[in-house]
Amino acid sequence: MRRYIAKRVAHALFVMWLVATTVFFGLRAIPGGPVQTMLGQEATPEAKRALRDQLGLNDPLPVQYADFMLDLLTFDFGQSITTSQSVATLVGQAAPRTFSVALVAVVVGLAVAVPAGIVSATRKRQPVDYVATVGAFLGLSMPAFFVGILLALVFGVWLDLLPIVGLPTEEGFVPWFEHIVLPGIAVGLPYGAVVMRMMRSSLLEVLDEPYMKTALAKGVGSRTRLYKHALQNALIPVVTVAGIQLALVLVGSVTVELVFSIQGLGRLLVDSMLDRNYPVTQVVILLVAGVLVFTNLVVDIAYTAIDPRIRYGGEG
Repeated sequence: MRRYIAKRVAHALFVMWLVATTVFFGLRAIPGGPVQTMLGQEATPEAKRALRDQLGLNDPLPVQYADFMLDLLTFDFGQSITTSQSVATLVGQAAPRTFSVALVAVVVGLAVAVPAGIVSATRKRQPVDYVATVGAFLGLSMPAFFVGILLALVFGVWLDLLPIVGLPTEEGFVPWFEHIVLPGIAVGLPYGAVVMRMMRSSLLEVLDEPYMKTALAKGVGSRTRLYKHALQNALIPVVTVAGIQLALVLVGSVTVELVFSIQGLGRLLVDSMLDRNYPVTQVVILLVAGVLVFTNLVVDIAYTAIDPRIRYGGEG
C-alpha cells in the first residue's frame, strides 16, 4: 500500500509539473501580452520596451521558465502585473468563494443522487424509476450556468425568496447560506445527475450477480442484501465517477459565478486572461488542477476503505 501511495504521489507531482509547463508556454504563445494590454495601442516602442524590462518579459524564455519553476517550489507566486497586488492575496480572497459553491454543490448532488439511484435501481421500471431517470437526463442536458439562470429567475426574481447577486458582507451562516444555496444547487444538479445514473446502473449490475440471487434463495432479507452486500460493490465505480466529475463541479462553479456575480476564481481567471496577467492566470489554473489531481489521488486510496479485498502493486 505504501509503495502504491508513493507511486501515485510521484505521478501526481509529474502531472502538476506538466500542467505548470503547459500553462507557462501556452500563455506566452497567445498573441499580444500584458504590455500591450496595460499601455494600449498608442504606446511608444520605448515605453513598451521599458515595461517589458521591468516585468522581466525580455529575458529568454528558458530563463523565465526557470524563474517560474523556482518561484513555485518556494511558494513565491509573485504579484499581479496589472494591480501589483500579491497573487497569493488575490487567490486567497477568491478561492473560498468558489470552493463554497463547490462544497454545497457536492453535498446537494450526492444527497440527491445516491438515494435516487438506489430507489431507481430497486424499483426498476416502476413510476419512481421513470421519474428519476427523466430527472437525471434533464440534469445531464442542462449546463450549470443555464440551471443557475432558471433558479435566479424563479427564486430570485419571480418569488423574491433568495438573493441572486454576490455574497454577503456580514458574517453568519444564514446570510452566507442564503446567497450560496442557489449557485450550489445550480452546480450540484448536473453533478448529481451523472452520479445518479452511475449509481443506478452499477447497483442494477450488482443485484443481477449470481451471489445476490443465492442470497435471495437462502432467505437473506432485502435490506441486508442491499446495504450489506450490494452497495459495497456498487459504490466502487460510483466513487470513481464522483471523484472524476469534481472537474464538472469546478468548471460549473466558475461559470455559475458569472451568473450570480460572485467574485471567485472564475471571475479572477477570466479577468486575468483578458489582461494577459500571467502570474494570476498561472496560479489559478494550477490551483484548480491541483485540486483535481489531489481528489483523484484520494479516490484511488479510498478504494481500499470501500472494498478491503482490493490490493495494489502485487500485494496479496
